Amino acid sequence: MNPLSSFSRSILRKPNRLVRKYGPKLFSHGDEELIIRDFFEDRKNGFFVDIGANHHQVDSTTLYLEKFLGWSGIAVDAVGDFEAGYLENRKKTRFFCFCVSDRSGESFDFYVTEKNYMRRSSFRESWAKKYGRSHHRRIPTIRLDDLLEREGVQRIDFLSVDVELGEPAALAGFDIEKYRPALVCIEMHRQVRRPIFDYFSEHGYVLLEKYEDLDPANSYFIQVR
Repeated sequence: MNPLSSFSRSILRKPNRLVRKYGPKLFSHGDEELIIRDFFEDRKNGFFVDIGANHHQVDSTTLYLEKFLGWSGIAVDAVGDFEAGYLENRKKTRFFCFCVSDRSGESFDFYVTEKNYMRRSSFRESWAKKYGRSHHRRIPTIRLDDLLEREGVQRIDFLSVDVELGEPAALAGFDIEKYRPALVCIEMHRQVRRPIFDYFSEHGYVLLEKYEDLDPANSYFIQVR
């Protein structure tokens, strides 16, 4: 029996418009890297901030930018185990182990799945448990503004936020009007969609609809004022 579903076979038969333009994605979980490449038209030497960056290569939204387009950036994840991979393989990316939140200098309970081959983790124990047994860690918090100021960041071209329901708190500690990223990719779970939309609307950003059919997991926002 063919292990591929009819949906998967249809996708293989009919590559989407960005796959036809750029070829298949190399690193990102879905077509995120193709969307980013298309938006920036393969611009070189930009700067990214990747919150909830996870593994340095597997499912990475930003590795293509660094490896082939010369971008540099900051990666943040609450799982410090990923740091070694960044140090060895991502020379233009600075990795930091924090929970990005609306407050600095505190600590959160954080839950990492025990067999973390799927790299699942969350500050919500119930969410982590969906993927098996988890173990508990205390992770320091930081406001994104505080981290960016400490690291001397002056501009951001691309911002990615994927922190499993922690997106509103992460955004609350970020002065988007100061840094004005050209493109924001953010995961939009149903439970937090409204505060995320409200945040971007209040700061002059709108949903970029042209990629909605290519990435059901994330939404993309651009500045309009």
